[in-house]
Amino acid sequence: MEGSQLQRLVEVMDQLRSPGGCPWDAEQTHESLLKYLLEESYEFVDAVESGNRIDMREELGDVLLQVYFHARIAQDDLNDPFTIEDVAQSIADKLIRRHPHVFADVGLQDSAEVIHNWEEIKKLEKGRTSALDGVAMAQPALALIEKLLYRASKFGVDVVVADAVDLDMAADESAVGQALLTVIAWAHANGVDAESALRKEAMRLSQQIAATESR
Repeated sequence: MEGSQLQRLVEVMDQLRSPGGCPWDAEQTHESLLKYLLEESYEFVDAVESGNRIDMREELGDVLLQVYFHARIAQDDLNDPFTIEDVAQSIADKLIRRHPHVFADVGLQDSAEVIHNWEEIKKLEKGRTSALDGVAMAQPALALIEKLLYRASKFGVDVVVADAVDLDMAADESAVGQALLTVIAWAHANGVDAESALRKEAMRLSQQIAATESR
């Protein structure tokens, strides 16, 4: 990596975090940066959906900054320090382990088999025995439900979900939650990404609002 722009970014982050660097950067922690990691990720999503490649390059750079920033903070940890090189080594090793059809003599037919094999390898690596193991409960509710439904199907866990939404029932928190679960489960069962579908409707709604305001 010597002489590369990635190495340059390592050096820039090191200078910012070192004595004589930037006071704000030096004060940051993993916890204080979490909101920026989420914000930059969403801004990259916006750039991809807009198709603006200039914005995509810039926003992807902001996401990369967050990775390097967190790695530089981790380097200062007194108990378990690690560097960006350790991070890169870890993910490269994982990719090789999870792709035996590319890096070893395992034959797979299609992407569905690749995903199945990936999950089986992950299950063995992590020692997972429950569909809930490794699920990030802090993620947004819609994505969380999709993940739980996916994991339940992979672990052979039967989930009881209503097969229809009764919009005539009283709209309290429980009823609305169950109705949303039903719709998301319906989308999942039919191979539809509920998050993507809802985002597209949100974009159409925003266009409708903009058109109405411009009249």
